[in-house]
Amino acid sequence: MSAALEVFTAAGYHAAAMDEIADHAGVSKPVLYQHFPSKLDLYLAVLDLHIDSLVYKIQMAIASTPENASRVTATITAYFNFIDSEGEAFRLLFESDMNVEPAVRERLNRMTYDCAAAVSAVISLDTGLPQEAAMLLGVGLIGSAQVTARHWLDRDSVLTRQQATELVSNVIWRGISGFPRTDER
Repeated sequence: MSAALEVFTAAGYHAAAMDEIADHAGVSKPVLYQHFPSKLDLYLAVLDLHIDSLVYKIQMAIASTPENASRVTATITAYFNFIDSEGEAFRLLFESDMNVEPAVRERLNRMTYDCAAAVSAVISLDTGLPQEAAMLLGVGLIGSAQVTARHWLDRDSVLTRQQATELVSNVIWRGISGFPRTDER
């Protein structure tokens, strides 16, 4: 899987060859095809692995504290840590030439939905907003985290990860903290 990730991110899906992936993995092409019937199946398996990893990290960040400002910081930190430690995977998730492929698009939509659902559950519980409104805010917060993390990565980390995380956390917290908690109503 790591060999496939390297080849897919370096060459892009269409230019990546199963021969090259097999060589990088130290296996024969027939062995690779025993595990993955097609290049798309291999790509989707790599994608699923990293989607699951990112969603888990976001869910753990949200569950890490009952204090909402800290939840925001933990969630933003989870995105920035993911791209800092798994930059190739982050590029595969957010900058792939395969985003228009229906199976890939479905997985990316699921990833956004699962991350936003974790955020929106807290928003709905704390504010009393209807689920649809909370989900819209959750998608907005997750989208902000994704876009700013991509921008940070593209800038070759001119700002430190901590500086970037603090800036983004502050702007998101200032926005979401304007919604009153239900116990304050």
